[in-house]
Parts: sequence; structure tokens; C-alpha cells
Amino acid sequence: MSVGRVVIVGASVGGSRVATGLREAGYTGSIALVDPDPDAPYDRPPLSKQVLAGAWTPDRVSLGDPGQWGAERYVAAAESLDPASRVLRLDSGEELSYDRLVLACGAAPRSLPGMPRRGVHTLRTLADSLELRDRMEGIGSGQLVVVGGGFVGAEVASTAHARGIGVTLVEALPAPLSGLLGEEVAAELALLHTDNGVRLLCDTAVAGLVGEPEVTGVRLTDGTTLPAAVVVVGIGVRPGTDWLAGSGIPLAEDGGVLCDEYCAVDPGRTVYAIGDVARCRDPLLDRHVRVEHWTDAVEQADIAVRNILGPVPTAHRHELFVWSDQYGGKIALIGRPEPGDRVSVVRAGGPRRRFAVAYHRGPLLCAALTVNWPKALPAARRSLGAPDGAADVVAAWKVLSSQLAVMALSARGDSPARSDQRRG
Repeated sequence: MSVGRVVIVGASVGGSRVATGLREAGYTGSIALVDPDPDAPYDRPPLSKQVLAGAWTPDRVSLGDPGQWGAERYVAAAESLDPASRVLRLDSGEELSYDRLVLACGAAPRSLPGMPRRGVHTLRTLADSLELRDRMEGIGSGQLVVVGGGFVGAEVASTAHARGIGVTLVEALPAPLSGLLGEEVAAELALLHTDNGVRLLCDTAVAGLVGEPEVTGVRLTDGTTLPAAVVVVGIGVRPGTDWLAGSGIPLAEDGGVLCDEYCAVDPGRTVYAIGDVARCRDPLLDRHVRVEHWTDAVEQADIAVRNILGPVPTAHRHELFVWSDQYGGKIALIGRPEPGDRVSVVRAGGPRRRFAVAYHRGPLLCAALTVNWPKALPAARRSLGAPDGAADVVAAWKVLSSQLAVMALSARGDSPARSDQRRG
């Protein structure tokens, strides 16, 4: 297939991966990369951790120089699209024609009433992270309120706590991430916050912000006001599709660009959608799914490259993998938990909370969560989707747990036999 100019809207990991992937595959045509963020392209996961902590400088998160990929870089926002004429219009007044268009335009953080306000932050861009880092320097051990206990909110709370800042985490759900993990598992995971001295308020809604022009507190719906020198709002994101209204691009009512399992938006495969903005069809679930995580953006970018250049389309495999670094440990989720899944939990000993959770439908392992237990993850990968995967992974985890117990006894100069003798 002969492909002319490729225009990519969005220069985060998905968009930049398409650009580099095209070049690595031998594409020699024109590439245009459009994004209003002057710092892009860079990697987002470190923004709430290493960059916010001051451990990494901005150059550590750079994904490279578009000039080195032979890509034209437009620091502008996409304003409108005419798919019939294959023309993208920018807010700078420029018009870009294309043969293939990749929508990797991401999402924008949701806000609270009364925003923007000095001292109230969202965390989406490198500039956001650096601004919040500077603000945290100024409050010392003063109070930080994080609204929203998802992965970003939890990582901000963890990073701030490590810097000696008092943190209150406010979550509207019964436990952070209970919508994804289920209430039982989420309640156990929530103990990571309280174990580390972070104040956690669940089933708690925010009524508004206090203080003008600078925030001084967060008012809850029960009438309580939490004092706050800094507020971080992490209550989810909204796909960046407003500019596509009226273009004819199919948009989901609940957010995102509708595309098929090949990440293609139209039957002619001239427009693709990837990353946070894409709501791709999952043939196994028989519905469109939108995933807001790094690995999915990378995988979809690779699929888009193959399908732009290749004559036979390749389908995207919806294998969700999410990780999060919190309080010096690591949380990993593979697969997609669904309401009604049965849950099996295996706990392991050690100085910190460490466990693994199998989500299964009958004998089928559908998803697995590991908390501070990296060695439990490979067994989950092997068993995911296998006919008897649930029983297999639980058995493997129990063996690992027993091995950890033996190692702990050995480290104390003890042995299982001696321990049994003392109990007798």
C-alpha cells in the first residue's frame, strides 16, 4: 500500500510511537506531529513520581526530538477536521492535508467547581508536575489535600508523604479504585495509604473549594472543611474530542472516538485512533472499550503503524496491563476485572502488605492484581485466559508464599523444623 503524508494529532507516548514506528518500518514519506504542549513529546508515568519528587529532571522523561525522526512539529491545537477533504485545521490558522490521520489527542483532567484557583492543581503535563513540585517545596510539612484516589491521586499522595508533607486523600467511592477492583479488594489496597500515615476519607464528596484568590481549604458535603495549602484534583479525565464535533468522526456518548479492532475509525482506514481518546471494539467483550493506560497506548500505536503500512490489517489484542509505584512498592494489574467475578486472595508475609488477587469466572482466570509481590506476576501472565488458570495461579502463589516463609525463617537463623518444635 502506498501511503503519503501521515498527520498525528498528539505527541505523547502514543503519537510519538507512531512517528518512530513508521520510520523504523521504512516509511520515508512526510510525518507531521501536532500538539499544543511545547514540552512534548515526553513520558507521563514519571510525572506523579520521579519528576514530582525532584529525583528526575525534565530531560529524563523526554521521548526524543521529532526532528531526528524527520517529523514536522506543530506546536498548536487541532481546531477542526474535514475528513472528506482530508484536511486538519489548527488554531494557528494552518491547514494540514493528510493521506492518513492518527488521533492520539489524549484527554484533559476533569475539574472541580471553582477551578482554576491558585494553589489548586491537576497533573497531566510536565509543566503541571513542575509547578506542583515548586508549590510543594513552599508548604514544607503543611497540609496537602488530594481529591480522587485513582492511580494518579494515590501516586501524588505517596510522593508527597515521602517528602514529609501531611496528606489527606478524599475519595467519593467506598474505597479508592473500588469501581475497577471491587470493594473487597479495593478496601484491602486502601490500607497501603493508612499503613503509611496518609489520612484517607472514603465515601466522601467534595462540595467546593474555600479561599479566594488562593485556596485555603476543601469543603465536604457533610459540612466539614479540610484546611489545605495545596489541593491536587485527580478525579479522572475527559477525552479530548470537543474539536471533532460536527466532523463526522464517530464519537461515543460516554467519551472517546469509536474505532474497530484495528484502531481504524473509517472503513477506508484513512483515520485511526489510539490511546486515551480511542474507544476500540473488543471482539471478545463485543463492545467498545477505552483504556487510559500507558501500555495500551503503546500497543495501539504499534497496531496503527502496521495497519497504515500493511495490506492485511492486524487486530489490537486487548490485554490490559497497569502498574503503579506507591510507598516504595509496586502494584500491577493484568487483565480486566468485571462485576460478578469471583475473587481468590493469597497473602504473603513480609515487612509490608503483600498479596495477590485472582479474578475468575469459573475456572478461567480473567485478571490478576499483585501488590508488593513482583514474583507473583509471571505466574498470572502464564495462567491468564487458560482453561484452569485460576486454580493454577492460586496454587503457584501459595508455593511462592511458602517459599517466602521459609526464607524469612532462614533469615532469622531459624528453620521450619525448629519452629514446629517450639510450637509443640
